[in-house]
Amino acid sequence: MMNIAFIGLGNMGHPMVINLLKAGCHVSVYDINTAAAQALKPEGATVASSMDECVKGAETVMTMLPAGEHVRTVYLGDHQGGVGLLKMIDAGTFLIDSSTIDPASAKLVAQEAHLQGFEFVDAPVSGGVAGAQAGTLTFIVGGTEAGFKQAQAVLQHVGKNIFHAGKAGDGQMAKICNNLMLGILMSGTCEALSLGMDNGLDPKVLSEIMLQSSGRNWALELYNPCPGIMEKAPASNQYQPGFMAKLMLKDLGLGLEAATNSQSPIPMGTLARNLYAFHNVEGNELRDFSSLFEFYRKQSK
Repeated sequence: MMNIAFIGLGNMGHPMVINLLKAGCHVSVYDINTAAAQALKPEGATVASSMDECVKGAETVMTMLPAGEHVRTVYLGDHQGGVGLLKMIDAGTFLIDSSTIDPASAKLVAQEAHLQGFEFVDAPVSGGVAGAQAGTLTFIVGGTEAGFKQAQAVLQHVGKNIFHAGKAGDGQMAKICNNLMLGILMSGTCEALSLGMDNGLDPKVLSEIMLQSSGRNWALELYNPCPGIMEKAPASNQYQPGFMAKLMLKDLGLGLEAATNSQSPIPMGTLARNLYAFHNVEGNELRDFSSLFEFYRKQSK
């Protein structure tokens, strides 16, 4: 039985913990939102009242946090003297961060962890809430070969595909590239469907045509943004997450930051980022990112 400490219990962390428990792991959980932690108690998780208590005796610590600043604070401590995880854990504890953050933060935490004798990998996920619930997530791991092999033993319980992207921070960079493409293709899918509707086409028929043609993509196949076409897609559930639009904007922002650092041209990613900024400022931050379809429909009226 693996002893795992899991910190960060949002839309993704909660179902990941459930799958770890189903696999027979002992899981101690902590979140600053105490209700999120308590919700896992009936599932068999041990609820900790502090981060220190949560990681005590853990063989592996997993984190799923909102942004780089939170990852740095949790692992390294804050500037007000707060102690980070690296000062709380036992010797030999293995560290996995599955947050989606900037590569620089992942590299910094990995460097500090290794200096203190700990193995750390960044392992952001792809697959959304549905993938987390089904245990079919894709993990994109950055770290040493030894760290990757150690991560596989844990991540196999919550994911289907586990890739070694390269050194520390490369998992984050690969995830940023993936979500840049996702933001672009969702924008294009919304645009094409809306154009067809403006010109009298049935969006369901148009979707079926494009699915069998060269415009086929992940959004059309699994996540259609037009309500009523795909029963289990967020679009048919009033765009309930899913993957919140504010998180897509954050990830596209990470893509712009990375492009600035490497002086890479990303005109399509920049446009997608701006579309989500316009959409979110109208109060759609907490709705699924496929709700961008409504942005296009409003422009068509």
